[in-house]
Amino acid sequence: MTTVVLSSSGVTPEDVIAVARHDAKVTISAEALAGVERVRAHIEKLAHSDTPAYGISTGFGALANRHIHEDMRTQLQKSLIRSHSAGMGPAVEREVVRALMFLRAKTLASGRTGVRPVVVATMVEVLNAGITPVVREFGSLGCSGDLAPLSHCALVLMGEGEATGPDGTHFGGKGERPVAELLAEAGITPIELAEKEGLALVNGTDGMLGMLLMAIADLRLLLTTADITAALSVEGLLGTDQVFVPELHMDLRPHPGQALSADNMLRVLANSPIVASHRVGDSRVQDAYSLRCAPQVAGAARDTVDHALMVATRELAASIDNPVVLPDGRVSSNGNFHGAPVAYVLDFLAIVSADVASIAERRTDRMLDPARSHGLPAFLAGDPGVDSGLMIAQYTQAGLVSDSKRLAVPASVDSIPSSAMQEDHVSMGWHAARKLRRSVENLRRVLAIELVTATRAIDMRTEMSDGELFPGPAGAAVIEVLRATVPGPGADRFLSPELEEADRLVGSGAIRAAAEKATGPLN
Repeated sequence: MTTVVLSSSGVTPEDVIAVARHDAKVTISAEALAGVERVRAHIEKLAHSDTPAYGISTGFGALANRHIHEDMRTQLQKSLIRSHSAGMGPAVEREVVRALMFLRAKTLASGRTGVRPVVVATMVEVLNAGITPVVREFGSLGCSGDLAPLSHCALVLMGEGEATGPDGTHFGGKGERPVAELLAEAGITPIELAEKEGLALVNGTDGMLGMLLMAIADLRLLLTTADITAALSVEGLLGTDQVFVPELHMDLRPHPGQALSADNMLRVLANSPIVASHRVGDSRVQDAYSLRCAPQVAGAARDTVDHALMVATRELAASIDNPVVLPDGRVSSNGNFHGAPVAYVLDFLAIVSADVASIAERRTDRMLDPARSHGLPAFLAGDPGVDSGLMIAQYTQAGLVSDSKRLAVPASVDSIPSSAMQEDHVSMGWHAARKLRRSVENLRRVLAIELVTATRAIDMRTEMSDGELFPGPAGAAVIEVLRATVPGPGADRFLSPELEEADRLVGSGAIRAAAEKATGPLN
């Protein structure tokens, strides 16, 4: 099993994915633990000083003016976590919680937060034990950190709150066993929070950042898959591959993503007898935008994902807390917890996800319309009129696209003041991340429907030509993989399971892998 090491120098996007999705084990380097111990010693001195220090010997937020006596500070930390664990709604996905915890552990290990080594060690123990705190959908405004989500995680470290065990059993609910027993079964001792530690556990952009990194990974796969399904639609619609030749892209319009998508489509269409069949004698001058401009749309999406990765990489290198312990020993209040940089790119990605889905739906609709499909039967039905073919599959696709268009409305332009106007401008980055996750799922399903449609159109071309018109090697490889579990043309049948299976193949990377057997690695 993969092991990820937490050091004071941060982690990679791949590390986050490994822990969040693949249960990679986490260890803490001796160098990082030594740094955490050293900084904690400094915090202990400040805690016993007569000079008030924010978050160490004072209250928080709008209550920061109150000096807290030493014998009340443990209670202060407990009260902070308990009161901030105020989320509501459905529980978010396990991978989101694991990314959230891992990224907070990364910051705790940086030596900039002032916690004791036991705090970061306990968080890592919970991750490694497969214990997942229950984090609710609503509670974060994306400012002062993902407060409620991180608090729900911190509450579990205290042996309180709600969590699920590695087998999915729920603890901490009414009539259920307490979380302390779940920790005990894993050999984990709940922590008793000391000065500064409550703040350090909740002041971060970890939830929105984790969701951003996972969305980037998903979109990279889906954008390559979108190039594949677009190319198959070109074959299904008797389109041309000549608009994808390299001299029309980087030389004339130097957007890197566009050139990469055009190259993908050209290679998927290579040696296609269907494409070659109408290079001579075809009266059409040009294809519709949804075919001809596919690289321009998917390519712009690629470039936006690259920008988002740049922002995410910078955020991964950050040590976000408030107050933060500087190398010279100063403990300084700051605003680095504000999620604006992450929230903006989360919203950008929701826009491109919706648009790539939209153009894919247009290609699907074109293949189902006999007025525009160049000889294909209506709705690709086996017996049009008796059969409806893929008519309602396109309805589903249109519904998904419509949903994604609504999800593309930015969350980051909204702000509702909180904390008695102390926190008077917030990022809503958590909400930007939550809607992006749904938009990415929508895109995956839209591409699955285009895949089913385009491959059925190609199969029908082959049948109608008595086998003379058939796809290129890449298209044939994709169809072979799909047909192992999803049948081709024929009489109407229960379609939903077939679309779900196509969705699984798209999401698993099987469709990309099939195409790459013929093309070599795609971009």
